[in-house]
Formats: sequence, C-alpha cells, structure tokens
Amino acid sequence: MPAELEAIAPPPAPAVRALNCPACGSAVTLRAAGYSVTAGCPSCGSILDVADPLVKLVTRYAEMTRALDIPLGTRGTLDGIEWEAIGWLARSMNGAYPWEEYLLFNPYHGYRWLIFDGQSWSLGETLTATPDFVTYDTLSAGGRHYRRFFKEREARVDGVLGEFYWRVAIGEQVITSEWAAPGWTLSREANAKEVSWSVARLLPPREIETAFGVEAERHPWPPPPHMVSPHAGWLSTCFKLGLAAMAFLVVVSIFMGGGRWSDIGALPIARDGSAQSVTVGSVTFGQPWQRVELRARVPRLENGWVDLDYALVDRTTQRVYEAYGVAERYSGRDNEGDWSEGSRESEISIASVPRGTYDLVIDYRGNRWIANNPGGWGQADWLTNGDSPEVVVEVRRGGVYFSNLIIALIFILIPLGWGFARHVRFEQARQAESDYDPIGVAALFKESE
Repeated sequence: MPAELEAIAPPPAPAVRALNCPACGSAVTLRAAGYSVTAGCPSCGSILDVADPLVKLVTRYAEMTRALDIPLGTRGTLDGIEWEAIGWLARSMNGAYPWEEYLLFNPYHGYRWLIFDGQSWSLGETLTATPDFVTYDTLSAGGRHYRRFFKEREARVDGVLGEFYWRVAIGEQVITSEWAAPGWTLSREANAKEVSWSVARLLPPREIETAFGVEAERHPWPPPPHMVSPHAGWLSTCFKLGLAAMAFLVVVSIFMGGGRWSDIGALPIARDGSAQSVTVGSVTFGQPWQRVELRARVPRLENGWVDLDYALVDRTTQRVYEAYGVAERYSGRDNEGDWSEGSRESEISIASVPRGTYDLVIDYRGNRWIANNPGGWGQADWLTNGDSPEVVVEVRRGGVYFSNLIIALIFILIPLGWGFARHVRFEQARQAESDYDPIGVAALFKESE
C-alpha cells in the first residue's frame, strides 16, 4: 500500500473479545477489545483487569443490583453518530449530589460521556487543549465563554459497571470544578497524576429519548447550570415586536396628529351675561372618521367664566354630535400674596365624527364673579375699558387621543413584564444552585438576547 494511503487509512476497528469472569465463571464480552483496560462482570459485578492476558480480578461488589436506565450494550444515535453504551459510573460529591455517567464508544469516533444528573442528560467530550483564561471568573473554549458555577469539590466513584479505558476503582476521587454557558458546561478534574478538561452539551429531552429510549424531564426544577431559560427567546422576540409596535404608534400619532386650527370667529359676550347662540355653517371633514377638536379663548377673561355648548349637525343626516366646555379664570390677593387659577382657554374634542359637511351651533353665556354680591356671582356688566369681551372659537380635525396611546403602551408592556418576570425567576432558581453570587440585571438582559 502506498505510504500516503497508509497515512489516511482509518485505524482498524477494535475486535469483540469474549472471556470468562475469574470470580463466577460467567461470560464477559468486550466490545472495545484492545482499547478497554477494565471491565465489569454483568453477573457478579466484579471488576476485571482485561489489559492483563490472564484477566486478573481487581475487585467485586455484588451489592450493585439495580437496573440501569440504559443497559450496557444499548446503541443510540447522537449528533448523527451511532454510539454504544459500554460502561457506567455512579459518582457523587462524597455521597452528596449523586449523578451517573455512561461511557459511549464508537470505533471510529472514540469515546463520549452521557451524563445524567437525575433530571437532565448531557453529552460530554474530553478536550485536547486547556481552555483560555478570559477573566477571573470566565474561561473560553471552543468559541464559547463559560462563567464559573461550582467551586472545587471532591468527586468520588460510588459504583462501576462495564468496561473503561483506564483502571477505575470504587472510591477513586478527583478534585472537580465547573463553569457554565447557555446550553454547555465546562468541567475540570484533577488528581495527583493529571488534569483533564471536558465540555458537555445539554441534550433536549426528545433527542435523548429518541436515541436511547429513556424519559427526560421536560421542565427540570431547579434548572441545571447550563439550561437556557425557556422564556429568553420568547422575551427577545416580544421585545423586538414591542419596539416595532411602539414605533408604529409614534408614526400613527404623527400622521394623525391633526390639521391646523381654523378660526370660526370672535363672538361677543353679552354685557348683561345673557345666553347667546350662534350657528356657523360649512364645516367640512374629509376623513371617513376623525376626531374633531374645538378651542375657545377669552383673552380678557378675569374673575369669571364662560359656558360653551357645542353641537355639530350633519347637513345630510341631521345627526348631532354634542360637547360642553368652559373657560374660567380667577385671581386675587390674600395674606400670602397674589394668586390666580384657571385658564382663559377651553379645549374639547368629539371622537369618531364621520365624513361630511356640518353646521356648528354654539350656545354660550358669560358669568362674572361679584365680590360684594351675597351669592358671590352674577350676570354683571361685562364692560371693560368700554368694550365687551369676546370668545374666539377655533376648530380642527384632531389626531389620536393621548390616553389611547398610553393604553396601547400598557398592553405592549404587560406581556413584556410578564415574560421578564418569569425569565428572572428562572435565572434566580438556576443561579441559586451556584457557589457564586447570582447574576445581575444586566446579565439577565444579556441572556435574553
């Protein structure tokens, strides 16, 4: 065979080897013969040194009787690769926080770890390079940034079954620490001889169920360190839609902001304060429906008020749209000095007036405060410097109501607030498992992007 072909030829697939257990005589099948160093007897649970040609007995633990969620020898496909479960470890933090690890093997892709923490499943792989240091609490590996989550702790092997590529023993301990990123974890394990790094991807429940037929929690609680908030994506989409909706409302308010004021005329107020009525014709509105605004100004109003009743009468249908307004202004002086209140202007609006030509009927009446009158008010002579005061009336097609914009904004903010509250609750529960301080509000927003 040419040298260049030998260089690219795949390594030979490991052979399947059968042997007998020295402890009980049962048959033990090695699925990764030539790679495995130890193996467990499926009958008595003894640990065998299969690297030795004589197959020495390392230890036995017959108390290990419980059935595995994934029986050894089971095959499943993850990431498009078929894996076979060949080993199983029960591990814990010296008896606390137990978890399980299944060793998966493929003759052309090597080993992977299937990790089960009691609720969620992750697929782990050993790194061939040390992660890069970013900050005191952040490491980088494979283009992802991982934030520290668990401090250094002692991890112990509590149970073992199957075959492995190193001499594993019950009671074996390592110092482990963990970092987390959305959907991934980064782990460091160290003993007196070596330091190893590995990454693990959180498997969606459907993926692990399809691959190995095991059930997985749909919504584990508290969430595992590397679980992504189920509200983050929805919240991000809702936030973008909310911004678009608010921009649309702004545009609508600009284009429907109303036209210019049209001067109806200056109406004189009767000197004796009697009621008056004026009809102004040919007020035309061209939109199918519009808000109509009416404004009255009494420039020389002082210590009095003007009542105004408006009626828009459709010349075609004789339908009437009515509204009421008042302009009032008072001032004086007391122990605290000069004071004033009220306004010389009155502005009202009529909603949803249909297209058409209208007559505007204005009934109005002036009233003035009389200090020496027992009742305090009356229809006094409105003469001011020899002239009667006037009320100037203007009309225009109005825009959207400001209150409607506020209501629309509230309806936009309600789902955003609800989603953000659930996202915060999720992140607080996830971070509560960490050995470090919970993340801040800025990080919450970052997670939702």
